[in-house]
Amino acid sequence: MLEHYAWLIPIFHWLAAGWIGVGYILNTNRGEAGERQTSLVALGAATGSFLLALVLALIAVWQGAPGHLILGDWFASGDYHLPISFSLDTIGLSLLLIVTLLVLLTIKFSVNYMHRERGFQRIFMLFCLFAGGMELIVMAGNALLVFVGWEIAGATSYLLIGYAIDRTTATKNAVRAFITNRVGDAGFILGIALSIFWLGSVEWPQIHVQAGKIETLAAGVVAGGFVIAALAKSAQLPFSPWIARALEGPTPSSAIFYGALMVHAGVILLIRLAPLLEQAPVVMISIAILGILTVLYGWLAGLTQSDVKSSLMFATTTQVGWMFFWCGMGWFTLAAWHLGLHAIWRTFQFLASPALVNQIDQATPPPPQWLLRWRLLYRASQQRFWVESLTDALLLRPTVSLARDVQYFDEQVVTRVVGLPAYTRSVSSLTQWETIQKRTAKTQTGAIGQGTGVAGKIMTWLANLLYWFESHLVLQGGGEGLQNNLHRIGALLERVEQLLTEPRYMIVLVVVTFVVIL
Repeated sequence: MLEHYAWLIPIFHWLAAGWIGVGYILNTNRGEAGERQTSLVALGAATGSFLLALVLALIAVWQGAPGHLILGDWFASGDYHLPISFSLDTIGLSLLLIVTLLVLLTIKFSVNYMHRERGFQRIFMLFCLFAGGMELIVMAGNALLVFVGWEIAGATSYLLIGYAIDRTTATKNAVRAFITNRVGDAGFILGIALSIFWLGSVEWPQIHVQAGKIETLAAGVVAGGFVIAALAKSAQLPFSPWIARALEGPTPSSAIFYGALMVHAGVILLIRLAPLLEQAPVVMISIAILGILTVLYGWLAGLTQSDVKSSLMFATTTQVGWMFFWCGMGWFTLAAWHLGLHAIWRTFQFLASPALVNQIDQATPPPPQWLLRWRLLYRASQQRFWVESLTDALLLRPTVSLARDVQYFDEQVVTRVVGLPAYTRSVSSLTQWETIQKRTAKTQTGAIGQGTGVAGKIMTWLANLLYWFESHLVLQGGGEGLQNNLHRIGALLERVEQLLTEPRYMIVLVVVTFVVIL
């Protein structure tokens, strides 16, 4: 019966995060004096989660793994039923034990490493939030619960990359990682939606059973959404550049996020989807190709890095690429073993990297001679094969342009429709709007008069509306007001037509059409 309390494993961490956050708000754990309370709460939660996972693993050794457990209903409407479930099978319990152990060791390491840091409480709160999210990814019994943990891990990753908020580089890199992972999230949401519509469920066992009953094309489309999410979260090509920039955070966050745990979340998702992927040979081949290309990219780019953390990060990218290749070849058990061993080893390397820098004269070995002889290849590896520039051109710049267009529409159209002053972006614009409304009301009352009763008020409102139309559109400038406004509307429509010819909007229209058809 102990397996029915498995939900406490992530809850311990989230309660600890809440305790730390409330304590900081109430000023009970701030500064150096509050470090002890903060660390004890975080360590207590990590220890409790690890011990509970260890007991569940030991019970599984003697009595067998509990398997898929449904603890209650989350959402039910008509034919749609989404339970709260956990997959405590052999793979789930093994990975859960590794995750809880590495979280405990990293938090213990961080107690001394982050001593007297201004953000001591903040980073421990984020560690606890992330730990609960990562444990939910491993033990969730359906795709929707995995997505909850997926988003928690992604949000805390963004906050930890931008830990030094006063540094422009850190905040820019955090935004880059955030945008890239949102692309993966779109794929995840698509996979969940198609699983509900075509497979009838998001529970892993039901997905596995129904995978053999649908056509290969349908299986490939469903799996494709999840694969996009896995590629983005695990920094596989073409989404690799963001993770090399994620090292702006403190060393413990680099270890637990990008060296050990979160970088493997995509591999965990592929392992969970093994029966579905096996029904989509094209998707499997694509995973294998992208995995081996990432291996080459990480290996060659890592040869020219000049600092320890970057070298370790590209080594991690290479190893995760191998895991994707194993999954693409159908060797999911090998990928799971590789994942567990690599997570443990990489955590040790990242946590030891600060001491390593102080003990040796040269943090990384020089590039090999054979690479120096190939000048073009050497230059390409130094530039990380220009994948980052390509990502900027295809992903970041269109996103920024889209945001700029939305802002332009807000300033030129929305603000004018609701009556706000144009080009005002401060809070005081509301006050300005109220002032304008009062002035307008006085003007209108004096020009039209004030009616009484319901009928009188309706007639007053209608008269004011006609008066505004006449004075602003017809009579303005001797009859030129209407013509000028028509010219403005024509210019606006031309602008909209030009925007619709941009590639980013063509893609948006294609996606919307695809969603409507579905």
